[in-house]
Amino acid sequence: MSFRWLKSYTPRSLYGRAILILLLPVVSLFLVVAVVFTQRHFEGVTRQMTHAVSREVNLILDSGLSAEEVARSPMARILQIGVMPVPQAAEPRENLRRWYDFTGIIVIRELSGLLPELEVMELPNDHFVHLYMRQPDGLWRLTFDRKRVSAPNAHQMFVNMVFFGALMTVIAFLYLRNQLRPITRLARAAEAFGRGRHVPYRPAGAVEVRAAGHAFLDMRARIERQIEQRTLMLSGVSHDMRTPLTRLKLSLSMLEDEDRGPMEQDVADMERLLDEFLAFARGAQEGQAEPVDPADLVRRIVEDCQRANIAAELREVKGEGTVMLREGAIRRAVENLINNAVRYGSRAEVSVLLTNKTLRIRVEDDGPGIPPERREEATKPFARLEPARNQNKGTGVGLGLSIALDIARAHGGTLRLGESTRLGGLRADIVIAR
Repeated sequence: MSFRWLKSYTPRSLYGRAILILLLPVVSLFLVVAVVFTQRHFEGVTRQMTHAVSREVNLILDSGLSAEEVARSPMARILQIGVMPVPQAAEPRENLRRWYDFTGIIVIRELSGLLPELEVMELPNDHFVHLYMRQPDGLWRLTFDRKRVSAPNAHQMFVNMVFFGALMTVIAFLYLRNQLRPITRLARAAEAFGRGRHVPYRPAGAVEVRAAGHAFLDMRARIERQIEQRTLMLSGVSHDMRTPLTRLKLSLSMLEDEDRGPMEQDVADMERLLDEFLAFARGAQEGQAEPVDPADLVRRIVEDCQRANIAAELREVKGEGTVMLREGAIRRAVENLINNAVRYGSRAEVSVLLTNKTLRIRVEDDGPGIPPERREEATKPFARLEPARNQNKGTGVGLGLSIALDIARAHGGTLRLGESTRLGGLRADIVIAR
């Protein structure tokens, strides 16, 4: 039997589930105790007391006296039962009790079965019980203390249960919150690190939570160390290779014009490849995230591309607000997507969509696109998809989409590739959660 349908009714947060785990057994236990105690104690005690009262009432009824005589008799005073005749006009029509008087239900049921002459019973309060008995000389009203047929203040049990149950629930919740707080702090630190931010974190809480916290800190330090080593290595390689390239450029400048053109182009290509390697090594680790208006940023990127004679156009901007972004990294990712678009197509169209939950930056081109089965491969470093993306126009090393994906992931988002329904080429979406 599947219980998947219950997932839609259960809380999503850790606090909500913890409260549900805490309250569900407590409430269930209280209900069981209340039902069992009511049935075994109140009902049993009330039944015994009503049986005793019914014998005393039958003793009065069997005396053979009139209502006035019984009221003046020593027996009524000893039994503490008041007796008086009821005029026909004042005869009640139905039983009376308060809606929350649960023991009154048992009293009415038991006395109705024990006293055949009983016509109507009234339980107006916690002090008196009125029995209307049919006798040969008319209707009698017998009055006695309510304590003689049921335990007083029966509702106090429920009041005490609710009060102490709520008190213990609050105490348990405060204790549980202190136990869950280290978990939520660890979750916030992990989420921030996934978005490229460094949040101070110190392991605390239970032993298992501390172990997870120390493992997270070790993992974070190891990843940061690997990123730093990769950046330093490629930066060093780039720096060391620029010196011989500079000498090559100087030597080429001394050659004849008709001989140095192709070689200067090769040197320029090598410099561009070095820049791409260095950009890939840096990824999205430059600077700190800060509030950025994505629409204004993309607008400035498109304007810079247009000044550089790159066929880029800002097509649509929807939504307003700011998002926590590394501006330099997002600029590099969008510029890479635009450069890829104009490299394999003739133009690029950029659009921005900002909602309450997500930011989407879309770049579309009119090139050949990428087949669906090869889109995942296209985002890997150094991937070259010549059959799909026209090798004659592709002169890079396959790092553009990989850099954009790394930057999107460093912001807690992703890069999605698809087919442009408008232009027919590739559609690249940088999607980041707010």
